[in-house]
Amino acid sequence: MKGSISTTFFGYFNYLLAILMMVSPWLFGFVHVGGAALFFPFMFGWHQLLMAIFSKAKGGMVGIFPIQMHCFLDTVTGFVLMITPWMYGFAGKGVWAPHVIFGLIILILGTNTKNSPIINEPHQMEEEHGMQSIDSHESRLMH
Repeated sequence: MKGSISTTFFGYFNYLLAILMMVSPWLFGFVHVGGAALFFPFMFGWHQLLMAIFSKAKGGMVGIFPIQMHCFLDTVTGFVLMITPWMYGFAGKGVWAPHVIFGLIILILGTNTKNSPIINEPHQMEEEHGMQSIDSHESRLMH
């Protein structure tokens, strides 16, 4: 199965999503709740922004972070963000919807982007860039 979300859309949408997540406490009016309700969207927003900047996806400025890892971390991040209102007990204060919506969007991005390891076959590993393992097969046989 191939992903339906292009890597170009994925790369640029991550910037928008990161900024919206960071301002969501003020945008949706739950900044007064404070604590975990305020912390998680802000923290995961920064997380998204850093991954977008360092990603090899289109729009990535540095290009050192593989898109497969970005998609995997998006899947985990989305799931965690979706359950935080109940995990940290602020769902009863009426601020669960933004966390669930942003978490679901991130989860969908992580699982349905082209090259996502969640829905695609395993791929060729990244280059080693001249590095060698000190625990190679030959050295293990010598012990």
